Amino acid sequence: MPHKVDIHVGQRIRQRRWLAGMTQQKLAELVGIKFQQIQKYETGANRVSASRLWDIADALGVGVAHFFEGLEAGKDKADSVPDNIPADLIGDKEAMDLVRSYYAIPENQRRRLFELARVLSDVA
Repeated sequence: MPHKVDIHVGQRIRQRRWLAGMTQQKLAELVGIKFQQIQKYETGANRVSASRLWDIADALGVGVAHFFEGLEAGKDKADSVPDNIPADLIGDKEAMDLVRSYYAIPENQRRRLFELARVLSDVA
C-alpha cells in the first residue's frame, strides 16, 4: 500500500505537469525515463527517489519543495478540504483545465475574473 507522502508527491507532480500542459511522455523524455514510470510516480505506486524528484522538478520548472507543499504531518488531506470541494481536486481534469485556462488569461483580466468569481461565490 502506497505511503500518503508518495501519493501526495505524485499528485503534485501530476498537477504541475497538467498546469504546464505537458504530457507524461514529454516529462519522461525530459527526465530520461519511460512514461510508464511517470504514471507510477503520479499514482504513488512507485516512490520517487531524491535524485529523480530533482530531475522532475527541473523539467517542470519548480523547486523540489513544491511537491511537498500542502503536506502536514499528522493531518489527513480529507480533513483539510472544505465539503464543497472534491477531495481529489488535483485529479479532477476539468478543474485542472480550468486552472490552466485561467493562467493563460492576461494578468489584468485574470484579476478581474478572480474578483468576479469571488463575488459570485459569496452570493451563492
